[in-house]
Amino acid sequence: MKKTWLLGFGFFSISITWALYNAFVPFFLDKFLTSTALIGFMMTIDNYFALFLQPWIGSRSDRTNTRLGRRMPYLLIGMPLAALFGALIPWHTSLLTLVLFMVLMNLSMSLYRSPTVALMPDITHDSKRTKANGIINFMGGIGSIIAFAGGSFLYEKHHSLPFLVASILTLICLVILLNNIKEKRDALSYSPAEEKTKISFKEQWNRPTIFLLGAIFFWFLSYQGVEAFFTLYGTKHLQLTEGQSSFSLAFFSLAFVAAAIPSGLLGNRFGKKLIITLGVIGLIVIFAAISFADALLPLRTLLIIGGICWAMININSYPFIVSLGKEQSIGTRTGIYYLISSLAAIASPPLMGGLIDLLGYSVLFYFSSGGMVIALLFLLCVKDKGLVRPVNDPSISTSL
Repeated sequence: MKKTWLLGFGFFSISITWALYNAFVPFFLDKFLTSTALIGFMMTIDNYFALFLQPWIGSRSDRTNTRLGRRMPYLLIGMPLAALFGALIPWHTSLLTLVLFMVLMNLSMSLYRSPTVALMPDITHDSKRTKANGIINFMGGIGSIIAFAGGSFLYEKHHSLPFLVASILTLICLVILLNNIKEKRDALSYSPAEEKTKISFKEQWNRPTIFLLGAIFFWFLSYQGVEAFFTLYGTKHLQLTEGQSSFSLAFFSLAFVAAAIPSGLLGNRFGKKLIITLGVIGLIVIFAAISFADALLPLRTLLIIGGICWAMININSYPFIVSLGKEQSIGTRTGIYYLISSLAAIASPPLMGGLIDLLGYSVLFYFSSGGMVIALLFLLCVKDKGLVRPVNDPSISTSL
């Protein structure tokens, strides 16, 4: 599992960048735009790139063959560019330059996100992927905690500092990955598909996959709405300061980190579907309860429980999708996973922003709870016989 921990630095850099982006860019946009719905639309720029680029790049990486491997060339190009344009975002001088830096950063992130995720199943046996996903998401969660906790402190010192630190950390993570992950040595089976081979998206859409993707769409619809508007919800609905609002998200991330590895182990032992189902039910209740929280202590307590539930869902969902397809289509199925989650992320902020404009910020968590209910209905339709390993399976280990 040493390589898995090292690969986690890739997820660390992605998480810290996105957490800062989602926490502070709405404040930048709020200075130029009066419509919450329009702010929500602008926050979906990354998902339009994910919608078109990430499925193609994921599939393309399945057929890439270079000295550095299949996935690593995309990291080598995308991470430095993302670091550069991310650092420039707080130095915007107008709405035009802000949007320009946002677009360029998101374009750069789209170049390497799917290949980074696909590296995990490339170097990990199927029987250990939920555990490995827990480890790399643990690392990603650490990035989110640093972003929300340290980022809020740095933001109050100067708006550019959190973005500059995140960019430096991204470059450090790239060096760590290049020095320690050698695809042709570490991949379980390094055999890129030939250029003429077409890995069809249509072939991947079997019945269990369709229902699972339906569930993924609706739980991301709920989660993305909360992520995009929570800081504004805190400042405008609960009258928190910007620092208090962004720091509150650290409690969610801290719980996610604490529950990441246990969630992967539970998914291995009891089955991915069961653990995801319990997490979805938990978030239905938590999101509904947050609507009634009017002080920091109950709010942050509920966010802690919500982070645990989100870990149960998120840690097991990607390995679940991969397990429903063939090994040679890992990059393609990774792209499909991001296609659906990106569709949800595109739809959620503008929809939620429009509802907030009409009904106020109190609608945020009611909407999110309802989306989780629909996700649960889709999830219950997924038949996963044969995907649960027996308890005495020797491949299941509790050691790290």
